[in-house]
Amino acid sequence: MESTDASPFAGLLSLKGQTALVTGSSSGIGEAIAVELARSGADVVVNYHGSAEKALGTVERIEALGRRAVAIQADVATEADVARLFDEGEAALGTFDIVVSNAGLQRDAAISDMSLDDWNKVIETNLTGGFLVGREAIRRFRRKGLREEVSRALGKLLFDNSVHQRIPWAFRANYAASKGGLKLLMESLAQEVAPEKIRVNAVAPGAIATAINEIERDKPGGVDAMLKLIPYGRIGEPADIGRAAAFLVSDAADYITGQTLFVDGGMTLYPEFRGNG
Repeated sequence: MESTDASPFAGLLSLKGQTALVTGSSSGIGEAIAVELARSGADVVVNYHGSAEKALGTVERIEALGRRAVAIQADVATEADVARLFDEGEAALGTFDIVVSNAGLQRDAAISDMSLDDWNKVIETNLTGGFLVGREAIRRFRRKGLREEVSRALGKLLFDNSVHQRIPWAFRANYAASKGGLKLLMESLAQEVAPEKIRVNAVAPGAIATAINEIERDKPGGVDAMLKLIPYGRIGEPADIGRAAAFLVSDAADYITGQTLFVDGGMTLYPEFRGNG
């Protein structure tokens, strides 16, 4: 007779009893991460920069799953805002077990046309924002202490990076530089805090169907052009990243730290070289 015992792996995937913060989670990949963490059992602080209405939409999706959620406005590139975000989030939902640094932006231009403001804004949000959120997360994890009844780790810090931490991207030097820097920020933090049972990892999306690439997808032949770079033959959905994030911050991934999980349909396999190497 087949056993009816539940797989122990399923229990390791649970985030029940844990509280998470996801920056930039009013839409797109950040929203999907917040929702998938809630689906796995976590309560979630939804951070947004501009649209309170969209953030409240994410809160409603989380609450529909039976979890608690609150929306808090903050600019991750501003030190005081980041401290306030953590203070207000902890006051609302309790101390954080999981922090996802997701907020990011693009300002694309050819290098000869790229302004210093274009450069600085992308670096400030994507890289300095990652530093500020990561530093505050580690401080709060230490203050909270280990809660072995809910997680084997003292804290889980996850960065949303990009395939462009590996793949150069012409006309977007600021974005690629920010993501390359984020890779070594993540790895350096992981190396530093692993002895404290704080796990630091990253997820690196490829082409995901979000507003950031909607114009490109809607151009004649735009989808076909993207698919030439994706061996698996489909453009990713935000939930693909959300599910990967939920795994990486669960106890099922407890022995994983300092790693980047590429979720890209094979884009980092450089398919344009197939047969031409």
